[in-house]
Amino acid sequence: MFGGMNPVDGFSPLRIKEVVRETRDALSLVLDIPETEQRRFTYQAGQFLTLRVTVGGQEYRRCYSMSSSPALQQDLRVTVKRDGAGVVSNWLNDHVAPGDQIEVAAPAGRFVRSDSDRELIAFAGGSGITPVYSLIQTVLAAAGRARLLYANRAAESVIFADALAGLADRHEDRFVLQHHLDAEQGVVTAEIITEFLGATDDVAGADYYVCGPAPFMDTVEKVLLSAGVPADQLFLERFSAAPVPVDDEVPVTEEVTIELDRQTVTVGYRAGNTLLQTARMAGLKAPSSCETGSCGTCIAQVTEGSARLLNNDALDDDEIAEGFVVTCQALPTSRTIRFVYE
Repeated sequence: MFGGMNPVDGFSPLRIKEVVRETRDALSLVLDIPETEQRRFTYQAGQFLTLRVTVGGQEYRRCYSMSSSPALQQDLRVTVKRDGAGVVSNWLNDHVAPGDQIEVAAPAGRFVRSDSDRELIAFAGGSGITPVYSLIQTVLAAAGRARLLYANRAAESVIFADALAGLADRHEDRFVLQHHLDAEQGVVTAEIITEFLGATDDVAGADYYVCGPAPFMDTVEKVLLSAGVPADQLFLERFSAAPVPVDDEVPVTEEVTIELDRQTVTVGYRAGNTLLQTARMAGLKAPSSCETGSCGTCIAQVTEGSARLLNNDALDDDEIAEGFVVTCQALPTSRTIRFVYE
């Protein structure tokens, strides 16, 4: 059940002001932010919140993107879609009610608007619309331009269907909305993405945002990069982590040294664990949030040895060259490794 916790541990107890049923399998939680917490919960469009709940006696932490827009001074809300194997998302869809309290960490994430005023071109699949909807509302509120290709299984699974239609009507000169329904058109292909991009004369004249299921994102990313979209204008938000591959050619890691909060701990390495998992097994309260390599909360710097990243949507090439890693996605590739949390 929900319960109030001291915010000193990183989580604040917030009251659920309203529960909005978006589709049969998705809802939005509107959160009441007390005056004393307003500064802490200031956010950028595209960011997410980490929720902490206890289900069946076990504590879970899960990240959910905000669908509200800070530009419109809306009540802060997160949107949660039911997942066949998701303990927390299913529990939230089945049990929350207005008046409940939920433990929430401060906003985080790098899937945010760049400093440019370039057009925003977005590709969303399923619940991947959540941060994209926040971004589009924000861009349109600032008199910007946006285009969206939104893929779903069927019409009844389209989240924010009416709200998106309303935006398209009110901003028909600045917002292009294209729905794709797998049940009628098949899955999104490279050809469909290319056709959607067809009206874009200068691919470098826009910023691109992609969020959705992994196969969808992989297809979109490949097409965009092949079309010449600059890597620093392509923003990806993944809701699930990549599987851990097996590589027999890298050295067997034996020892890991971790520096965090003026502590230095050296532990043996368990094959297959990320650096974040290793830090936790060492008894350290290592910072983390999304655990998909997107938000940057768990960034540390490798000062000795080496590591490879399973997924990275948070660090640029210069940061990687300096040894920075997202520890939730970093596997050691040397016999010993030392990394430092800043």
